[in-house]
Amino acid sequence: MLESKQHPKYFTSRATRHPGVQRSSLTPHPMDSSRNRSALTQGEIQHSEAQQQQGQPSRAPSHVQSQHPKASQGESPEDTGRGEGASRELRCRVMAEGSWSCFLVPGRTEGRHQRALTPLPGQVQRLGRAGDIGAAPAPMCVGRSRSRSRAPRDTATPVGTPFAPAHGLCNTRGRVAASAATLLRAALRMRRGGGKRKAEVTEVPCVSRRRTEAEEAIQEARRRAAPSVREFKYNKKRVRLVSQGSDLKDDARCILYWMCRDQRVQDNWAFLYAQRLALKQELPLHVCFCLVPKFLEATIRHYRFMLRGLQEVAEECAELNISFHLLLGYAKDVLPTFVTEHGVGGLVTDFSPLRLPRQWVEDVRERLPEDVPFAQVDAHNIVPCWVASPKQEYSARTIRGKIHAQLPEFLTEFPPVVPHPHPPSCPAEPIAWEACYSSLQVDHTVKEVEWATPGTAAGMAVLKSFIAERLKSFSTHRNDPNKAALSNLSPWLHFGQVSTQRAILEVQKHRRSYKDSVDAFVEEAVVRRELAENFCYYNENYDSVLGAYDWAQTTLKVHAKDKRPYLYSLQELEQGTTHDPLWNAAQLQMVQEGKMHGFLRMYWAKKILEWTRSPEEALQFAIYLNDRYELDGRDPNGYVGCLWSICGIHDQGWAERPVFGKIRYMNYAGCKRKFDVEQFERRYAPTRSQL
Repeated sequence: MLESKQHPKYFTSRATRHPGVQRSSLTPHPMDSSRNRSALTQGEIQHSEAQQQQGQPSRAPSHVQSQHPKASQGESPEDTGRGEGASRELRCRVMAEGSWSCFLVPGRTEGRHQRALTPLPGQVQRLGRAGDIGAAPAPMCVGRSRSRSRAPRDTATPVGTPFAPAHGLCNTRGRVAASAATLLRAALRMRRGGGKRKAEVTEVPCVSRRRTEAEEAIQEARRRAAPSVREFKYNKKRVRLVSQGSDLKDDARCILYWMCRDQRVQDNWAFLYAQRLALKQELPLHVCFCLVPKFLEATIRHYRFMLRGLQEVAEECAELNISFHLLLGYAKDVLPTFVTEHGVGGLVTDFSPLRLPRQWVEDVRERLPEDVPFAQVDAHNIVPCWVASPKQEYSARTIRGKIHAQLPEFLTEFPPVVPHPHPPSCPAEPIAWEACYSSLQVDHTVKEVEWATPGTAAGMAVLKSFIAERLKSFSTHRNDPNKAALSNLSPWLHFGQVSTQRAILEVQKHRRSYKDSVDAFVEEAVVRRELAENFCYYNENYDSVLGAYDWAQTTLKVHAKDKRPYLYSLQELEQGTTHDPLWNAAQLQMVQEGKMHGFLRMYWAKKILEWTRSPEEALQFAIYLNDRYELDGRDPNGYVGCLWSICGIHDQGWAERPVFGKIRYMNYAGCKRKFDVEQFERRYAPTRSQL
């Protein structure tokens, strides 16, 4: 075991594959480097390739053959362990990595079909049937065209406007996804010749994607960082081991990334870490997402936004030769079975500080086979939550210095997720996206919004428009609901469809022109966001008055019996029928658009405290309404925003007054001094049908 102050638990014990040769573990050594290779090994690889070109079967070096009798029969020890019969040339590779090395000997088998992994019936509930390509209806995409002609893998179509209506989406990707699945299924075909049957790898055609100039610049920046994550100096502080063991088993057939919070392919440290492991072990990479029937107060508005983003993820995975699986049910029920069926050698997932996702991780850990290491990567925060601070921080003042001190280490460019060179033994089953809605147990009355198009491509378009049109006024007008100054990125950041780190990297390029705005954006998108993550991670009562500071709980208790000027029920609040036209307008903005202006969120929540029977009821109502209607609800930012407004979290005591006690007070007159209140009220005046 390797221990240090910075890396409390990095297991480096290895299960040896050959005598005197070590097997790499899930958590690499901190001195990891893939650039050093043995000259002897390179010579062996070249010799093997030369033999292959001459039509001779490539053979392992004598010292390997002597240890494994089946190697001389054209069957490597790994093949016998995996049972896949993967059609690859036998090659030996010694990778000197710091103080240790790993010896990988993938096998070559001739005259054998690659066997598909046959799932055990009834153990994992998935969408679609094997071989039923027609089961998947044409999924929708964000304004992208598909060409029949071949094109480079890194080209893309321009996306539509960031506020394109949802019904303006096209449905051309389904045919591409279906044909890609068919081609993947036929990727290894057998042909006769020379008295033997040899595996012929059919090249999977890539989908034409024309990138905009900005997207191409970002892709080029990734390539400059490293050709792939295999050559990238990955910061191991982003990773922590969830399981007891860290060794990848010898008969592993693939690496699995369990995508949960960070629903994107590129700019995803968890996805990159999973591909890094798969590349080093020369194994296929699979990605899965577990679709739960309900999650807190999420409605069909949130599920449709999420699922349409996942369609984009699935299509991009197919282009990269990575299988994407949509599993129906809770992870504890479907994921362990999937791991066993597919011979998963290592499991990687992303990170959330919230109670339910953390419980999901714990449930899966308890049910995983003991020989499958399980790692978690914080792909949502720039500075990993457990690295930024070891304790709950009191306020932005106490965490700001810690965050900024570590930004130079963590605010780096991403390497690209590249086309995976090791194809899966069988493709993922086609996904019937529309059919999956029947499994949901959510409210269908909260309709989708038209201004926010789901998916990474649309989110990046919003980021681009923010930088070009609104960044210049962010520092001066971000608290004016009548001005277009906000980034509007919160839905895409919440669902992980856009990386906060990518947003900061792009915004910081304009520091010379808009220094104040860039600094203000970094403060809100990095310091304040990570402060919220810190609070939810270290305070188990992050959604309760019990999570407030002692002084706040005391003052709220003292004033709990104070007479309220107005008392409203949850239904009255939800419908926006209070006496306050500004509050009603803010509520209707949230109900109709799925996003309330940031400044008004504070006023909105504080008035709920003033108009309900107790602080507990006020917090309950505020969280319910926020989680039900806001696209970015059920998020650490939302919980901390409600507790800041109602319970004084990350704030200080103010002059004491009725109902609020020492909690900061806001009123209608104060809003009138900041912006044109009547103009905002007119925008969201209730219609007759709403009265």
